[in-house]
Amino acid sequence: MTPPINLLSLREEQCNGMNGAQVLVKLLEQHGVTHVFGIPGAKVDSVFEALLDSSIELVLCRHEQNAAFMAQAVGRMTGTVGVCLVTSGPGVTNLVTGMATATSEGDPVLAIGGEVPIDDRFKHTHQALDGVDVMRRVSKYAQSALSIHSLPEVFGNAVRAAESGRPGAAFLGLPKDVGLAEFPGELSPGWARPIVQGQAAAAEISRAAELINASSRPLLLLGMQASQGPLAESLQGFICSTGLPYCATFQGPGAWVAPDQFAGRVGLFRNQPADHLLDAADCVITVGFDAIEFDPSLWNSGNNRALVAIDVLAPDQDQAFLPSAELIGGIDANLTALAPLIKVTVEEAFRRSGDTAAAELHATAAEGAQLGGTPLHPLRVIHELRQVVTPDTTLALDVGSHYIWMNRYFPAGHARQVLVSNGQQTLGVALPWAMATNLCRPGQPVISVSGDGGFLFTATELQTATRIGSRFVHLIWNSGSYDMVAFQEQAHYGRTAGVQLGTYNVEAFAEAFGCKGYRITAADQLGPVLREALQQTVPVLIDIPIDYSQNLKLMQNVHQDFIH
Repeated sequence: MTPPINLLSLREEQCNGMNGAQVLVKLLEQHGVTHVFGIPGAKVDSVFEALLDSSIELVLCRHEQNAAFMAQAVGRMTGTVGVCLVTSGPGVTNLVTGMATATSEGDPVLAIGGEVPIDDRFKHTHQALDGVDVMRRVSKYAQSALSIHSLPEVFGNAVRAAESGRPGAAFLGLPKDVGLAEFPGELSPGWARPIVQGQAAAAEISRAAELINASSRPLLLLGMQASQGPLAESLQGFICSTGLPYCATFQGPGAWVAPDQFAGRVGLFRNQPADHLLDAADCVITVGFDAIEFDPSLWNSGNNRALVAIDVLAPDQDQAFLPSAELIGGIDANLTALAPLIKVTVEEAFRRSGDTAAAELHATAAEGAQLGGTPLHPLRVIHELRQVVTPDTTLALDVGSHYIWMNRYFPAGHARQVLVSNGQQTLGVALPWAMATNLCRPGQPVISVSGDGGFLFTATELQTATRIGSRFVHLIWNSGSYDMVAFQEQAHYGRTAGVQLGTYNVEAFAEAFGCKGYRITAADQLGPVLREALQQTVPVLIDIPIDYSQNLKLMQNVHQDFIH
């Protein structure tokens, strides 16, 4: 986490003689930004020039979407906005997927987009585009600085929107002439001052405690907002002191919170052991949960049980999600206030069901050690990964069949150790996230995972990775197809369409970008190759032929809404 800014120790900074671009960079420095990810262009070149004289490191990317993904990862790991910088027109439109992913998944991002000069805004001229209108649909805040005087205001409001409540993306449009205009006066240290939330009303906290204490089968459902690093201590304290069993979404905290009380993850097919526990609960307490992670209509329709929501924002009301108590505010403050009021006795059979659910997951994962042959079984790959991952290792997962296997059977050891895209399930995030992790957690091991399809979405950034000295190991689970789509089509239609891909030489691809490549031809090779790869001084690609023949079992007893 970036250390909090001590506003009392700051003074207004003289900015006479500085232009808008230089002031913008000064604002970023003042906010603790250390890296900017971007691609230059004529409408925003003044900011790139200003960065030359800044302590902020510019990471020059190969595509704007990847710059947004890298900024998203920085935001997720630090809690402070990750920043991407692009030119007007297609530079801005190329950010859309990254911005939508960040906003859906609670990651603070500030995108700065160049714009044509103000006098040209309504002309049919080169790269003229209403970037604010484009970005408003995928961000929490989108506004242009239409004068040099309003630049700090737009900056401050954009950053506060991105970082407050449930974080997300914000967009600041910078017309070319505003970036070049002289800024008069001083720069206050109060721009983008963080918003601190407290606890909910005492009556609502008491109401929540009454509902929980009246239940016999209470279950915590932890969502993405609960996985933030600063919440770890209060979350662990609450769960351990109350003794409540818990489950989590794919982006929520895992077994690291309280291993003996964790029942597993829920969502995506709704057929896991923890899903059965969720069905049996007579009181569900959601913490930092967003409906985009796991649609309440799939797990709470027609269920007349108590719901308690603990979150930074009031949830949208839904026929399947109408909490009887809502503790809205600082999650840590509300957990701390609620904990001493919980005096619930959990039904022993229900508690044993949670233990059984966890044991079932452990037993399945343990099978991986005995699975040989080629192509490799997913559980064998997970087994080998568990042998080399340390508490300092970060894993960045792309989306695909591997993402299902990893989320079910690979346990996270601490907050945000395993990075996943759950809200949008965006292909291509793993490699840019791995690069950003190198910058946020320097010197620590990084392993990223993708399928052979998703890898090529962002693989050109390997050149960026070697240029900036990144070190990570990227595993390609190679099926020659978009397999996550394929096995769901098979379940739905009895056949597949539009999923078969060609092959490519991963080792040669790696070499072309100055990286190291390996191809696994036997299961017992993977462990030694992983250990060797983690010692390399350049990015490493490991091509793993994968056996997805049992993927249909992932959908056994699946909730029918996932198929039809």
